[in-house]
Amino acid sequence: MSRIGKLPITLPKGVEVSVSDKNLVTVKGTKGTLTQQMDSAITLKNEDGIITVSRATEQKRHKAMHGLYRALVAAMIKGVSDGYKTEQELVGVGYRAANKGQLLELTLGYSHNVSFDLPKEIKVTTVTEKGKNPTIILESADKQLIGMVAAKIRSLRKPEPYKGKGIKFTGEILRRKAGKSAGK
Repeated sequence: MSRIGKLPITLPKGVEVSVSDKNLVTVKGTKGTLTQQMDSAITLKNEDGIITVSRATEQKRHKAMHGLYRALVAAMIKGVSDGYKTEQELVGVGYRAANKGQLLELTLGYSHNVSFDLPKEIKVTTVTEKGKNPTIILESADKQLIGMVAAKIRSLRKPEPYKGKGIKFTGEILRRKAGKSAGK
């Protein structure tokens, strides 16, 4: 039995989970609605607010899907009840971030500003305080989407190992390199 797959998921108040005929799981909560297509070998049971995930056979592929879909459903339930939040810092002289609705304008040391259009499911705020690095805060109910968008923003200017300039996650510890020696 999969260690992750056999763990039960407790439903918080205000969250509804439904499974359609074609194994389409829909989770509704205060933060929104998420859907996920599940493999036909995986079944979901809702008994008195406790969800259990089970598999049809002991094949290696079904064992892998068991833990995967349990983790996806648990992330969906946490997302619609609490939501997910990601914070990124822009480290570097002259690096700035501003947002106009769903459009994120970034100044990252290139010859031009970078415009990044965000999906409507993500709420973005930018914070600029004197003496601190500009911060981008992303909030969403969808864990996969927020992770993908945060990775794409980070890829616009990855932190370099010598001075640490670039876009990094808040609290991320960068591995720094020493640089050239001055002389012998």
